[in-house]
Amino acid sequence: MATFVLIHGAGSTSWYWHLVEPVLRSRGHAVVAVDLPVDDDRAGLADYADLIEQAIGDHSDLVLVAQSLAGFTAPLVCERIDVDLMILVAAMVPVPGESPGEWWENTGHEAARRAQAALDGVTWEEANTPEYMFLHDVPADLVAESVDHLRGQSATPFARTWPLDRWPDVATRFLLCGQDRFFPAEFQRRVVRERLGIEPDEIDCGHLPALARPAELGERLLAYRAEWERTP
Repeated sequence: MATFVLIHGAGSTSWYWHLVEPVLRSRGHAVVAVDLPVDDDRAGLADYADLIEQAIGDHSDLVLVAQSLAGFTAPLVCERIDVDLMILVAAMVPVPGESPGEWWENTGHEAARRAQAALDGVTWEEANTPEYMFLHDVPADLVAESVDHLRGQSATPFARTWPLDRWPDVATRFLLCGQDRFFPAEFQRRVVRERLGIEPDEIDCGHLPALARPAELGERLLAYRAEWERTP
């Protein structure tokens, strides 16, 4: 059985994965859901990787699942310990020498978001609300509960350059969100093709699939693991 290591994105906690964890555990897999110190200005990407490595401990047969900003952190972990598979979910994909803060301009993120807002017929001001960007397809009860699990995201990780000189030699899959208004689908397809040279898969939801489509996301993760096991 595998160990799924679930890494949340910016301004969040491991609570983000709480509906996905039972799906994975029900199939006999172990789950490590890490709480990162996102509100600590002393902590950067390397510190995040330290904590993930510590949380993994003696677990083996590792599948790293990285949401959003965690696309910068998961590869660092892959360089330190033996990882079978890395699954990026609605994630940022870095290139050598780039900081998360530079990623936005380098990828043309704002232009993609403005185009999406225009397509949806909303103003740029409306497009910058949490309700539009992240919560539009999350059930109301989870939206209310999520307030207790938000953390102010420190700017420190965004200012520090991604330290790797190449993408890790680890099997990598990418799952984009077809209704993502923060990382629009066509934008994600382009970035993934350019930076990873792979074709992303798609789930029909917004930026937060672990809340909007937890059962489907869990099944997708399990399917990726099963596919990896069948690969010679």
